[in-house]
Amino acid sequence: MDSRVALIGILVKDPNSVEELNRILHEFSCYIIGRMGLPYKEKNVSIISIALDAPMDTINMISGRIGRLYGIQAKTIVTKLD
Repeated sequence: MDSRVALIGILVKDPNSVEELNRILHEFSCYIIGRMGLPYKEKNVSIISIALDAPMDTINMISGRIGRLYGIQAKTIVTKLD
């Protein structure tokens, strides 16, 4: 299956969901190119970006599972590289 490069932008509003978020990311760690997290304490939110190289089905699965977590929002952008 064709691999895609994707970026998942995550906003964490509820810190109680971070443990489950990390569990999901660990489960798919073989697809993760890099991860950056920024705590924005003034607004009580954490901003996380995840760069992936994975099949489209896997990218959809990861972003869907993250997006269903309480207090977390996620958006994904994807490209196909030649």
